[in-house]
Formats: sequence, structure tokens, C-alpha cells
Amino acid sequence: MGMGTGDAGLSSLERGVLALEGRGWEAPGAKERAIREELGIAPVRYYQLLNALLDAERALAYDPVTVNRLRRVREVRRSEREA
Repeated sequence: MGMGTGDAGLSSLERGVLALEGRGWEAPGAKERAIREELGIAPVRYYQLLNALLDAERALAYDPVTVNRLRRVREVRRSEREA
């Protein structure tokens, strides 16, 4: 994670969101629990931040692999909803 240059102007919370999103989640509820325990925010707020980060060039500069993967997933979901 964070393969780009420095912190790209991201807050520690924003970097935490991207780092958490880059991990694999097998057990149901494990991700939501980690969001609360590690970041100290509600899952709803996490997903709001994550969605905003996907549109932020600074997030792309910080972690292009994760951001590009999530952008692709988001586009597939949008196209499925429109079909």
C-alpha cells in the first residue's frame, strides 16, 4: 500500500481507509469491526470517505493499485444497476 509518493496530502484517516480496504476480509463482520476498532468511525462514515477517495487524484497518487481496483468494482456495479 502507499506505493506512490509520500502521503499525497491524505490525512491519516484517509490513509487508514485505503490501507484497511487493501486487506482481505473472510469473516462476515470482521471488516466492520476493524473499521470501528482501528479507525474509530462508523462503517457508514467509512464508506462515505472511501467513495470520496475513489474520486480524489491524491488517493490515486498514494495507492494506485487499491484505488484503480475499487474504481473498476464501482463501475461494474453501476453498469449492473443500469442494465
